[in-house]
Amino acid sequence: MSWAVPKGPSPNPADKRLAVHVEDHPLEYAAFEGVIPEGNYGAGGVIVWDRGNWLPIGDPAEGLEKGKLLFELRGYKLRGRWTLVKTRKSPQDWLLIKETDSHVLDGGTEALSPDSILSGLTAQQIKARHDPAKRIVGRLKRLKVPAKAVSSTRAKVMLAHPGKPFTKTGWIFEVKFDGYRLLAGRASSVVTLYSRAGNDLTAKFPEIADVVAALPFNQLVIDGEAVVHDEEGRPNFGRLQKRGRLTRRQDIERATVDLPVTFYAFDVLGLEGHDLRALPLIKRKELLRGILPSVGPIRYSEHVKTHGDALYRQAQHLKLEGILAKRADAAYRAGRSRDWIKITLDKTDDFVIVGYTDPKGTQPEFGALLLAQYENDTLVYAGRAGTGFT
Repeated sequence: MSWAVPKGPSPNPADKRLAVHVEDHPLEYAAFEGVIPEGNYGAGGVIVWDRGNWLPIGDPAEGLEKGKLLFELRGYKLRGRWTLVKTRKSPQDWLLIKETDSHVLDGGTEALSPDSILSGLTAQQIKARHDPAKRIVGRLKRLKVPAKAVSSTRAKVMLAHPGKPFTKTGWIFEVKFDGYRLLAGRASSVVTLYSRAGNDLTAKFPEIADVVAALPFNQLVIDGEAVVHDEEGRPNFGRLQKRGRLTRRQDIERATVDLPVTFYAFDVLGLEGHDLRALPLIKRKELLRGILPSVGPIRYSEHVKTHGDALYRQAQHLKLEGILAKRADAAYRAGRSRDWIKITLDKTDDFVIVGYTDPKGTQPEFGALLLAQYENDTLVYAGRAGTGFT
């Protein structure tokens, strides 16, 4: 079922936006981006502005019948509770109203990014047949970037050395994500997602492959981390592993809704037949930001300059995996490099040892310690620790 919202949905409850109930649309239409010629219904530039889950609150059939349909949206841009209310003007005219919750924003539709979550282009740019690749190629030539294509299936990733948090000029600091490292590549119409170990994961994460295919470039190689978030927005490796174990196409398609993957892009190795790896990191990230959608299944990995200690404390507060420190002027070199430093959080807690297991194989004295923690006045089993002992 489809409603046309001429002025766009507003995340501000004060805005009551006209929503015209139009004919049903095929689901395939929800993936279309392009130009509908003049003289046809919906003529002009078409983008996928947002997508996600629609969850009814109450009985939706009853809501449609009574003219008040309450629901929750879980999209990349539209979030929270909304209501469609039928007006008395005509059977097709409804009002789309944002309910008051934690997802309210001031400023109306303008508070939401206007670009596609797939291509990163606006509807006006699509209509004008805007080609950002020409501008990018011109800039790469001015930077004297070598005209040599990078292969996402053969390129090797850059790796970090372990270290401690620090603050230093000339370094940038990023969040360290708990996920799968991927090189996302495109050569003409062929899209590939390869893991650090060289495994082809393209079919595992179609929501990421769709964005790479929709970006308005013929060739690119992007480095990043694929994650699945929990309800609080933190990367959850267990949920990602659950996605990664799926093999049946139907299960994977269903999981793109139930366990959607987000790809945090933090580097670009190749673009439009040019090898960017010799450029300084800060230049590569600037180019990367310019080719990605502002929000969606692929997101630009933000960074802070100089203040690594402050970002580390924030990562501790948010209970993240850690941070990465990178020299701002560093080239991209395959293998482990001291130009990248990984700083993981030390996660500690206090436990009571309530038992131990028998040793196995060559282990001396015992196998693992059995641990518990107090919940009020009761000891509750918390698991075992079987490594790290001399």
